[in-house]
Amino acid sequence: MPMGLGKKVMQNINLSKLSFAPDVKKEDIRLLPNQGYSNDNYIFMVEKQSYLLRKFKLQDRDRVLEYKVQTLAYENGFAAKPLHLDLAQGFMVCAYLEGKHKKVLIRDDLTLFSKHLQTLHNLSLETEVLNLKTLFTTLNTEVEVAFKTIESFPTALVLCHNDLNPKNCIFLDKTLKFIDWEFAALNDCYFDLATVCVEFNLNTEDEVYFLETYFKMQDWEKEKLEAYKVIYKALCAEWFTENTL
Repeated sequence: MPMGLGKKVMQNINLSKLSFAPDVKKEDIRLLPNQGYSNDNYIFMVEKQSYLLRKFKLQDRDRVLEYKVQTLAYENGFAAKPLHLDLAQGFMVCAYLEGKHKKVLIRDDLTLFSKHLQTLHNLSLETEVLNLKTLFTTLNTEVEVAFKTIESFPTALVLCHNDLNPKNCIFLDKTLKFIDWEFAALNDCYFDLATVCVEFNLNTEDEVYFLETYFKMQDWEKEKLEAYKVIYKALCAEWFTENTL
């Protein structure tokens, strides 16, 4: 664990405004061993309760919106409780979630995913619509065809997480929580659905089960899903190229 990095970052953060943890010391805040790409993640304890501190790396995110969305998700049972947002210093504190990340999903997991995505996609929050095309530096032929395919279907704009990779999904005791809501925005519901299919490498049978469960056995558009898969894969490839160099 790179504890030196943890000390270097934490010495520049003032934690005095944490009303629930006024006496927490910076030296008691530990850098977590498994880190994501968008935040530096720390854990600390107050009276046997664990908390997560996320020091933001990305500067182009709407953190107020993120906090609002996570609050709504928490109130509906599938996110950690957000407790403090400090825009000036660039960090957020929320309850720490115990659990594990899965790379392979069984049917019960897919049922949970469908249930929570149905709830998320029915939440009401006024915000901007995510324009996926603007996220690309260049559009190759395959991606252009995918966008044209999507345009041939009705748009189903809902509040989406937009980053449902395995590291952002925590399972524990038949529950599922989503974390890291910084990319949340209005988007077509098929984007979240395609993300799950791609990230968890669902086979054909599991994919059909997942989509049928989400749409409650009503018809769904296979061609539209495949187009969003193409866009999601291309978007990830470009994002990782630009952010991990």
